[in-house]
Formats: sequence, structure tokens, C-alpha cells
Amino acid sequence: MVTSAPIYSLVNESRTRAESAAWARFSSPQDSGEFWASWLAILCSQIEHVSGALLVLGPDHEGSFAAAAVWPDATRNMQYLGPATERTLKERSGVVVPADGVSATTRGAYVGYPIEVSGILHGAVVLDIASSPEQELQRALRLLHWASAWLMDRFRQQALAVQENRLARLSLASDLAATAVQLRSLGQSALAVVNELATRLYCHRVSIGFEKSGTIEVQSISHTAKFDRKTNLVRLITDAMDEVLDLDIAITYPPRDNDQLGVVAHAELAAEVKDIAICSTPLVDGGHVIGVLTLERTGGEPFNVEEIELCKTVGLLLGPIFALKLDSERSEWQRLRAAYGEGIRILFGPRHPGAKLVALLAGSLIVFCSLVTSQYRVSAKTVIEGAVQRAAVAPFDGYIAESLVRAGDTVKKGQLLCRLDDGDLKLERVKWASEREQSERRYRQALAAHDLAAMAMTDAQIRQSQAQLTLADDKLARTKLLAPFDGVVVTGDLSQMLGTPVEQGKVLFEIAPLDAYRVILNVDERDISEIQVGQQGDLALSGIPYELMHFAVKQVTPVSTSKDGSNYFRVEAQIEKPSNRLQPGMEGVGKISVGERRLIWIWTHRLVDWLRLWTWKWMP
Repeated sequence: MVTSAPIYSLVNESRTRAESAAWARFSSPQDSGEFWASWLAILCSQIEHVSGALLVLGPDHEGSFAAAAVWPDATRNMQYLGPATERTLKERSGVVVPADGVSATTRGAYVGYPIEVSGILHGAVVLDIASSPEQELQRALRLLHWASAWLMDRFRQQALAVQENRLARLSLASDLAATAVQLRSLGQSALAVVNELATRLYCHRVSIGFEKSGTIEVQSISHTAKFDRKTNLVRLITDAMDEVLDLDIAITYPPRDNDQLGVVAHAELAAEVKDIAICSTPLVDGGHVIGVLTLERTGGEPFNVEEIELCKTVGLLLGPIFALKLDSERSEWQRLRAAYGEGIRILFGPRHPGAKLVALLAGSLIVFCSLVTSQYRVSAKTVIEGAVQRAAVAPFDGYIAESLVRAGDTVKKGQLLCRLDDGDLKLERVKWASEREQSERRYRQALAAHDLAAMAMTDAQIRQSQAQLTLADDKLARTKLLAPFDGVVVTGDLSQMLGTPVEQGKVLFEIAPLDAYRVILNVDERDISEIQVGQQGDLALSGIPYELMHFAVKQVTPVSTSKDGSNYFRVEAQIEKPSNRLQPGMEGVGKISVGERRLIWIWTHRLVDWLRLWTWKWMP
């Protein structure tokens, strides 16, 4: 009878050898698949009673996860672990699922743990563990947690490698952009760029060409100072670049995608010059292909995905730089012709439906405006003035004693506006009254003495005193300034000038009537020829913009005034039905109707007149 001890020893020895082999593969894996499988094998060797294990990784471009490793047999069907795997991925945490719906501690369980790095779910591992106590299941979860660190480190290393490759590509692209910018000449910049690309990407030949009249013209070839554009090599490169220009996509040869089109010229170029790989990418500026960059290899490896993406990035980065250099080296005629050609392509080409719609609408609008007429109205800045304006002036030199109104106040006829100081006038009146009485006393004395000479002299003195007395009374009567009629005070505010002296004839107030107004329009000299007496118009004031008032032109003055760099003529008009809210001094905009005109003339005559004057100025 054979004892169990040798059998147990053989099993342990077999597991030890399997675990050692797994560690050897894990430490030096040939590829990622061997790394995942050896990791899963080592994990299962550390946990008791594991009958099967599944490692799923992802997600792919469709968002699904796939099996990356299966233990113990890679061909074993592990679909029964699918529900536990889906639950682990959904909950993104460690789970223990009973094997057949009974307690996990009596009939076995499926233990799952997610693989998550920096918040990104990369997959999950699920173990099929036979009947085990709860402590063993918790230990399995802890081991899963610790073992997942290897996978997390692997994913971090992969992310770091991707980041380093991206930085390397950006560094190369930045160096090429700096090289292109440093040299002012287009030819020198293009040659420097293709030489550096040929060196950095291990290419036999790098060529660059620019679009001209719908085809590509080769500008520079690496390590070639001069070349003949009529040679067969240049013709083949040009045909390959034209394929990229026609398709507006990057082309690689041999094609990486089975459905890639347009590689006929590339295949011909490769067959002629013995190239093993060609990569052509467009130089794009503002969505428009301005040139093509073609890289060729006659030895080594074909272009990989990272190198192709680098070439596309270089094309996007160098496109605007070379576009600026192309534009700077064009003459004015070439720029005008290019702009005209671009406009024609936009309007009649297969693309830019929005531009075509805008052009159609603009053309329809021009035709409409050329056929339809409308009332042409001349606009002018407008001021309201009173039909009559009276000034209240200082009747003599004096001092302001009292002011009762100011600008904006409504006054009645005979209302007191202000009063001048009458103290000096009263003293003067007393003086001349006393002089008259003394002269009258002397006159009586001369009359009693029959002194004819004295009588004549004193009579003259009496008349002089009376005249001065009358003058003083008249001045006293005019110390009070009264409103000449019902109206509104247009200017004048003496409330801050009490006690100050005023000179004779100084304007203290201006008063305009409330029921008679005239409209003053400042018409630009470019429109004055259209204005005639009797024309009608409408007025909108800033104070009452919602109420239009009709007026008629009464007078066109032939005198111009300069203001804000333009000349204006004063046109007077009369309001037919003035608003009861109208006040002198209000400003607004008046429009005078001068007749029917075509809409296109109304909107463009100012520009046409300016062009005529400018042309006349420079004509010999």
C-alpha cells in the first residue's frame, strides 16, 4: 500500500517548479501576455484552494474588456466567472460572490478585485476558490490587493512610456518649428527642416513641396542644394505629393489600412527608387492644404504609428509657419490673384456651402436694392429755438439786489425777473430835489428884487435840477426788470451773483415765447444741394423721442459753419403742430424728405461721391 506522504511531496515539488518557472517568466517577460499569465500564476500559487482564475483587461475602443490571462489552463472555458467579473467592474471594489447561491463559507466563492490606476479602470481579476472559511476569503482579498500593485506599476510604466514618446514627438516638432522660424527665406527654412527630419527620423530622403495653381511644386529635397525639376525623381515625388493634395489626408506606403486609397503614385515612387516605406503628410494652414511633406526610407523598418502621428503633427505645426513665409515672398499682384482664386474656389467649388449661401443672399439683396425705390431723407442735427427771443439787459451800471427766476422758469408778462440795488439812486434823487428847492428859493428872491439876470440864471438851474430828478426817477423805475411777454427763460441765472456789479447793456436774461418755435437744422454740405424751401420732414427730439413732429423748410441760409471737422449750413423750418412738451433749446435729429431714390443709391451715394472726389484729386 502506497502512503500519501510521497504523493504530497511530489505535488509540492511540482508546485514549486511551476512557481519558480512563473517567477522566471514574470521577471523577464517576452511580451505583455507572458507578464499577465505569470503574474496570475504566482498569485494563484499564493492562495489556497484556487481552482481557476481569470484576468480581464481593457477597455478597448468599443469600451469592452477581454481576457488577458487564464489559470491554470489558457484554453479552459471561464465563462462561468463572467457574472462575478461584471459585478467587480461595475462596483469597482473587491467582491465575494457565492459559487452557487449558498453561503460563501460552505460551498466556495468567486473572489473579484478591480485593477484601477488614478481613477481609471483597467480591468479585474476573479478567482474561483473552493470551500474556505471567511478568514481565508478575506486573506485572498488582501493578497489580491497587494498583488494588484504589480499590475498598477505596469500600467503606470506604460503610461509613462506613452508620455515620454509624446514629449519626444513634441520636442522634435518644436525644434523643427524653431528651425523654420529662425531662417527668413522660405527656401532656406524648407531645406533646413527636411535635413533635420531626415537625420532625426533616419530617412534616406525627405522632400517638401508647396501648392501652386492646383498642383504641388517641389521646393526642397534633403541634402540637395540644387536639383532639376524635370528629372524623373522629382516628377515621381511631385505625383506622390499630388495624391496627398487631392485626397487631403496623410498617406503611408505600404498602406497600414486595407481601405486606404490613393497610393498608386506612392507605389510607383517606391518601386522606382527602391523605397521600403513612404510617409506623406499635408501641410495645413487654416484647414487648407498649402504643401506636402514626403519622407522616404530605403532601409530599416517601415514607419510605425508613432512616427506617422509625429509627421502629421509636424504638418499641422509647420503649415502656418510656411504659409506666412509664402505670403511674405509674394508680390502684391500674386496676393491679389491668390485672393481672387480663393474667392472663386469658395463660390464655385464643392465646399463652403455657407459662403455660397451668403453670396447668394448678398446678390439677391443687391438686385433687390437696385430695383426698389424708397423715400430718401437727409438727416441733420436739430435744435429748437423760439420764434422771437427777447433779452433783458442791465439799464445802467449797478449792483444786483435780488433775482427771482433762472433759466428754465416759465414767466408771465410783467412778472418781476430781478431787481437792481436802488440805494444810490434814491440818494441822488434826494440830492437833486434839494437842489431844485434851493434854486426855486433863489428865483423867488430875484423876482422880488426885480433882478432879471439872477432870475434867468436861477431858472436855468431849476430846469437842470428837474431834469436830473426826472432821470433819477426813470432809473428808479427801471431797477425792476419785468418779463416782456409770456414765455420761458432761456438763459440767465443770477442767484449766485447777488451783490455783484453789472455794466450797462449786459444781458441778464433771454426769454422766448411758449407758443412760437422754429427748427434749426445743421445740414452737412454734402447734402445741402438736395434741400429746397417747402420740403417736408419729421423731427424726433432727445427729450421726447417717441413723439414725431412734422415741419416744413422755410429758409436755407447760404452761410456755412465749421464744426467737428465738417461744414454745416443752417436751415430754418417751422413746426406745424408743436408738442405741448416742446421747450426752446431741445436737441434731436431731423429728417428732410427730398424725393424717391433707389435703395442702392441711398446706401452707397456717400461712398461713390467720396471716390469721385478722391479720383478727381489725383487725376492729372
